Amino acid sequence: MMMPLRTLLTTAVATLGTLVSASAAPPPKPSRSLAPKPPTPSVAEPATAPAALRDQLRTITRAFDGSSGIAIVSLRDGWEASWNGDKLFPQQSCSKLWVAITAMDAVDRGRIRLSNKVTLTRDDLTLFHQPIRQKILTGPYTTTLGALLFQAVTESDNTANDRLLRAVGGSEAVRAMIARKGLGAIRFYEGERKLQSRIAGLTWQPSYSYGNAFETARAALPMPVRQAAFDRYLTNPYDGAAPRAVANALARLKAGQLLSPTSTAELLSIMGSTRTGKLRVRAGLAPGWSWNHKTGTGQQLGGRIGGINDIGLLTAPDGAIYAMSIMTVPNRADGGAQDLMQAVARAVIAQHRTRRARQV
Repeated sequence: MMMPLRTLLTTAVATLGTLVSASAAPPPKPSRSLAPKPPTPSVAEPATAPAALRDQLRTITRAFDGSSGIAIVSLRDGWEASWNGDKLFPQQSCSKLWVAITAMDAVDRGRIRLSNKVTLTRDDLTLFHQPIRQKILTGPYTTTLGALLFQAVTESDNTANDRLLRAVGGSEAVRAMIARKGLGAIRFYEGERKLQSRIAGLTWQPSYSYGNAFETARAALPMPVRQAAFDRYLTNPYDGAAPRAVANALARLKAGQLLSPTSTAELLSIMGSTRTGKLRVRAGLAPGWSWNHKTGTGQQLGGRIGGINDIGLLTAPDGAIYAMSIMTVPNRADGGAQDLMQAVARAVIAQHRTRRARQV
């Protein structure tokens, strides 16, 4: 029988396993040229993460009933720790962050302004969580791209996200941004409509955005069809991302390597206003700590959930910052995903306090 997470957290674990780190570039091949070639610069490896933290991550993940991936990057000390850091996990609404970065990048390039007006109608509705729906149902609703971005990140609004996505050039524009900025193992699918339909074993139809049409069509499918579609997604998620790639992208965002200073500050401020995921990482924070983040939650079938995630930047009272990506696929209900996320936050905070105490 699996021991409770809180009990396992107190158990000492000797070895973490493999820490993921960047490999040094191979040496240059001998040249036939008479002039010697300059040596190929090596890729700097991350510093070794504190052993106690690595041990705790191993304990936490072993207690979890499901599959989990964790990556943590210390922006101050340069170390990196991960568990299943290079495995692809379903992102679900965490992928809205890449839409937001694509939009802010378009602002930096002078292609759009967040003040640009846009009108949404019933044809723009998607499915599942879309608080903006109530404003659209009363008639055409005019707002700004900036308001859509805020709604997509802080409320995880699917309609706001998909309309913003179309405004910045669609899925191809997001994939191009990910490739151009070298974000690594991060996939992006075709927006919420097509992604959620495919996961359910359906092909998107505009009628699905009305009433309970999507839920009705999904329920009408034979269970073996639904199960096969769900399993295919979990095995090879169309929106999959590696926790290590996500954490490093967040670190680069904070370091100002992805956007202009103004756009960086604005996006991080928006992430600090996120209202979803109150019982995830945020519930594990100590006083004075802050969490600028994005959450993601997948569909449920047979007690399993296709992704419960929380990714963001954890900031200590002294200004130290940790980029964190916690991605899970529980085997049942929530499967302890929230407990896992809180435990990771507490472990990082405890490690930070230990480091400070040693410096005093």
